[in-house]
Amino acid sequence: MKKVITVGVFDYFHLGHLRLFENARKLGDYLIVAVQDGDCILKTKPDAKVLYATEQRVDLVKALRVVDEVIVYQDVDKTLPLVDFDIFAIGENQTHAGFQRAVQWCEENGKTVIRIPRTPGICSSGIKRNVEELG
Repeated sequence: MKKVITVGVFDYFHLGHLRLFENARKLGDYLIVAVQDGDCILKTKPDAKVLYATEQRVDLVKALRVVDEVIVYQDVDKTLPLVDFDIFAIGENQTHAGFQRAVQWCEENGKTVIRIPRTPGICSSGIKRNVEELG
């Protein structure tokens, strides 16, 4: 059985997130989604406006049929070595230093890394801007 993992904040849940999960699931037999812990988000981005608490984002993702398992993570590069998986499916915009270290770990440990293109016209930043404008 091939296990796939993808990671993210998944706040302001939108169609792009769902498409990421669907495309990641097609790569294997079992999809693990790692949701980033809210405290960790605020530690690295103190000005971030997080809509949902960690537990709420976990519940939203768990409710999706395409997802087999949900875990919480703080740092992607420190979490991957602790998870049993074969393929690391990441969005094309996930490029910060932690992701670079995670990709390097995958390459050194026989894990496949696949970048999944974004869903055109949809992004969390745009949704946040629209919500702020409405508020």
